[in-house]
Amino acid sequence: MQTLETVIVTGYAKAPQGTSMYEMYKHAGIVLEVNLKDHRIVDAEFTFVTEITKNYFQKLLVGYCLQDGIQQLIERIQNFYFAPSQQAIIVAIQAAVQRYWDNVK
Repeated sequence: MQTLETVIVTGYAKAPQGTSMYEMYKHAGIVLEVNLKDHRIVDAEFTFVTEITKNYFQKLLVGYCLQDGIQQLIERIQNFYFAPSQQAIIVAIQAAVQRYWDNVK
């Protein structure tokens, strides 16, 4: 059996009504693959409708070190993602990061 150095962690929040995300999924979901040794996000997947948004968020998150705190990550989203689902995405990421630290410690 292969030894794993990463974990998968998820977070969800209610999607804003009237958005395509809400119509398709009802929630904003995020899945993060995080390296246990350095706490860096190595991959990320989302419940976005379009591929361009999924790909863009991977650029925003992959490589980010969770030990740097969540605030810088939130500011990054606020500065580079202008959409009605912004707050739902932030809540989902906060939930995922909290779940990560709750289980790693």
